[in-house]
Amino acid sequence: MLRSRAIEAIYPALEDKIVVTIMGACAQELYDCGHRDNFFYLQHAMGLASSIGLGLALNLPDERVVVLDGDGSVLMNLGALATMARYRPPNLTHIIFDNGSLLSTGGFVTHTTSGLADLASIAHGSGAPHVAAVNTPYDFMEAVGDAFDRDDLSVIVCRVDAVGPDHFGMDLKLPENAFRFERHIREKRLMTGD
Repeated sequence: MLRSRAIEAIYPALEDKIVVTIMGACAQELYDCGHRDNFFYLQHAMGLASSIGLGLALNLPDERVVVLDGDGSVLMNLGALATMARYRPPNLTHIIFDNGSLLSTGGFVTHTTSGLADLASIAHGSGAPHVAAVNTPYDFMEAVGDAFDRDDLSVIVCRVDAVGPDHFGMDLKLPENAFRFERHIREKRLMTGD
């Protein structure tokens, strides 16, 4: 399964959610679907998308927050899984695309390739209440639908091919993305009276 196809499939459902992506291929593939101001592409901070998503979910309890992450990123910040489970925000869905590769930083294999590290088992062992391990488009869409419908922390580990975009480059630079993202959240909160 291609991560780009998985992202395309859930793109329409992300319109009303706060979305944080990790750097590199995942960010580029979401951007290529069409940028929205509720998307924050966490460039140059590998490992921290889950932490930022957790902070947003805790501080914006009326918003649905989705983190689009990668196996290399999660392995760099495994403690975030336990912290997420500890605080268990009901509005957070953490989607981990596991391609067994540090694709965006040279293509080196990660620990998930060897079979020694199972991110779904680690998330479950960390206390995440709802964990799904999927590797087909149908199972992925079912897991995402369930997560978006439930009011509880959900982690989805989706096995994907180690294939990235044929280009990297966004017209949107990090400072502008951050300003527009913050403005989107602030204006939405003003409209709802929060």
